[in-house]
Amino acid sequence: MLSSMQEPAVNQPELPPAEPYDLVVIGSGPAGEKGAAQAAYFGRRVALVEKEAVLGGTAVNSGALPSKTLRETAMFLLAYRLRGLFGVNVSLKDQVTMRDFLYQERLVQQGERHRIMENLRRHKVDVYRGAASFADTQTVLVRPKRTPEIRLRARQILVATGSLPYHPVELPFHDMRVYDADNVLQMPELPPSLLVVGAGPIGCQYASIFAALGVKVWLVAGQERPFAAWDREIVQTLLENMAGMGIEWLTNTAVAEIRAEEELEVKFTSGREIKAHAILSAAGRVGNTGELALENAGLQPDERGFLPVNGHFQTAAPTIYAAGDVIGQTGLASTAMEQARVAMVHAFDLKYKTRLANVLANTIYTIPECSMAGETEETLRQQGIPFVTGRAAYYQNARGLIVGEKNGFLKLLFHAEDMRLLGVHIIGEQASELIHLGAQALLLGAGAELFIQSCFNYPTLSEMYKYATYDAMGGRKNRAAGQVV
Repeated sequence: MLSSMQEPAVNQPELPPAEPYDLVVIGSGPAGEKGAAQAAYFGRRVALVEKEAVLGGTAVNSGALPSKTLRETAMFLLAYRLRGLFGVNVSLKDQVTMRDFLYQERLVQQGERHRIMENLRRHKVDVYRGAASFADTQTVLVRPKRTPEIRLRARQILVATGSLPYHPVELPFHDMRVYDADNVLQMPELPPSLLVVGAGPIGCQYASIFAALGVKVWLVAGQERPFAAWDREIVQTLLENMAGMGIEWLTNTAVAEIRAEEELEVKFTSGREIKAHAILSAAGRVGNTGELALENAGLQPDERGFLPVNGHFQTAAPTIYAAGDVIGQTGLASTAMEQARVAMVHAFDLKYKTRLANVLANTIYTIPECSMAGETEETLRQQGIPFVTGRAAYYQNARGLIVGEKNGFLKLLFHAEDMRLLGVHIIGEQASELIHLGAQALLLGAGAELFIQSCFNYPTLSEMYKYATYDAMGGRKNRAAGQVV
């Protein structure tokens, strides 16, 4: 693995080109990298601007990859604590520091940064280091740290600058013990206790990770039920699992006051008070557009700094596109990549990928993982669509027994009349991997016959698709017979 001192050079010209680029991309995260590569693959001359010392954006350097690497470490520790292996005794040292389990994170980051650089170089994308801003709708100014300003002209521009953590005014971020989602992994050591403010995907993910590592965790939720768009049964199972890990939910309340003493003394609007050693703010994101001089391009972000776009990811300026977190939609790296590809197809009329898939898999990387695609029972009832439900439990699956998953399950929703698949919901080990089989079936408009005719390896978790389908078929038979299902 290459160290940071061994990173290969990228294609950075010393002087701006005499002729304009076809595309200038601002930002090297998932959307920026894939958008640049998409246009370059079809023969366009592309430049990419990155202001940070390393490529990859938040996804690689402080978000998706680091947090998922930490999660895998937590899962390793949790497996020995909760599942255990008969006849095997594993003990952990009393004090685990962040350095003890972030070595793998650094290796993952190094590898992904190197992959991105190689991908850009292979596509002959010129990479400029420096802060970018607009001079007009076709000119980007690049301000390197120690060299003169560079002006890049382009037929089209893609903004892929991502987002930043939102900082609620009631949290004292000047205190070294108060973190956000971008710097939480810089903790010098694990705190004995942690208050997580915000019960969205990021807040729940970190709450479960730190709880798995032995930290006492409180999770503040402004509402009674998180993830309102998700399957109720999945969410309820997740909440029960998190409670079983020792996470205490504080619902229908908010932080009212914080006193910075030896510990952080927190008072809530409900009147309750706690003392925590650290606080993590996971209260949403804001668009990273403040330094772009958008006014020079005639663009106006919304109140959270996000750029409005149309269905082609085109901003109000026809030559400027935006994709990824900066447009404030799903916040998923996978979706950001596809948005950028679709944007570039439209920008250059490539006759290739003209729209996002109409089915997108979504995952919450909590412990356990939760994944979904398609409709929920609630949305089907609202639409008046008749459906049958099929379930398969991990504990009834041989591979599920092997991995020790006790509470997980797969739920499939089929149309009651033609058994066409309508929705897939999973909670448990490898849910983020398993969901793609169901998502592909949804994209194809497939139904029960696909899973019944498929021959799955044994033992695999994928087998659950077949048995959940059998369960749904049984429910459909009972429905036809007039029985309550």
